[in-house]
Amino acid sequence: MKSKITIALDCMGGDEAPQMVVTGAEIAVERMPDIFFVLVGDETELSPLIKSSKHLTASNHKIIHTKNKVAAADKPSVALRSGKDTSMRLAIDLVAEGDAHGVVSAGNTGALMAMSKLALRMCPGIERPAIASFFPTLRGESCMLDLGANIECSSNNLVQFAVMGEIFARIVLGINKPSVGLLNVGSEEQKGHEELREAAMVLRELSGSLKFFGFIEGNDITAGTVDVVVTDGFTGNVALKAAEGTARMFTHFLRSAFGSSILTKLGYLLCKTAIMQLRERMDPRRYNGAVFLGLNGIAVKSHGGTDALGFANAIGVASDMAKYGFLEKVKNELGVLHGRASLEINDKKISR
Repeated sequence: MKSKITIALDCMGGDEAPQMVVTGAEIAVERMPDIFFVLVGDETELSPLIKSSKHLTASNHKIIHTKNKVAAADKPSVALRSGKDTSMRLAIDLVAEGDAHGVVSAGNTGALMAMSKLALRMCPGIERPAIASFFPTLRGESCMLDLGANIECSSNNLVQFAVMGEIFARIVLGINKPSVGLLNVGSEEQKGHEELREAAMVLRELSGSLKFFGFIEGNDITAGTVDVVVTDGFTGNVALKAAEGTARMFTHFLRSAFGSSILTKLGYLLCKTAIMQLRERMDPRRYNGAVFLGLNGIAVKSHGGTDALGFANAIGVASDMAKYGFLEKVKNELGVLHGRASLEINDKKISR
């Protein structure tokens, strides 16, 4: 690999691709001069955009041409069968072949997961991948996983998610010793289904190497009670969509309230600075970049409807994970699991 961090970009994925992707890469390389991009997509569309760029030069990028792309409506099975020469698959293959440290795409989520799992395979000791992302809380920022990759999870899966999430929080959020909590219907030890209670038992055994808080409830997510929220993909996805919907509702109510009369419009002018600070704090572009943890390679999913700034932040997530050795840390920490928690990962069994 090159001495720089090399990131492969699916330039044809996303609502506003390829313009959004190229502009996002330009923002990212201005922030991180040690990055090198492999832009995968239609060269006839990419070249004019790059020519007008101030920061994308011959020294920090190259283009791999393909006119084919994965459509937003394509089923993962269809993408796997017929998408080998698409911009998404070629970008993923660069990571699998060791020619890039990570891939970032704003394209079809299901196709990206399926292709990444097939091409990159699972990290040794991990049974299933998990989708992880981060979001604002009252205490700062937290990460949560799984956000939809696995509808049902075993206790082993949850423990593995906890280990990966803890490392993710250290690298991406910069938290020295992240606290980890299992999302449950109550904080009492007897609450929840058997898989949760078994996972909690194992995580308590890891108290020397992992800061396990215990069970948390839904209101603890935004309160920032823990730095890492661990749950199955069904619950995590519902919680995420509920939070996104609540944020949109709050924004709508706030806009309606300030526009309801002349006095409220005047009030908006008086508190405009505070509102702008709130908007910046809640800006979803700041938290763009969901990661497929558990794969033997770095794959980051950008929101399909994001703009260039949001895409640049997703690139930053991939770059940080590569720069600070996320995959190596996961492999090392899984070795600790075997030694300290009697966790037989490959046999999908917890010894008691």
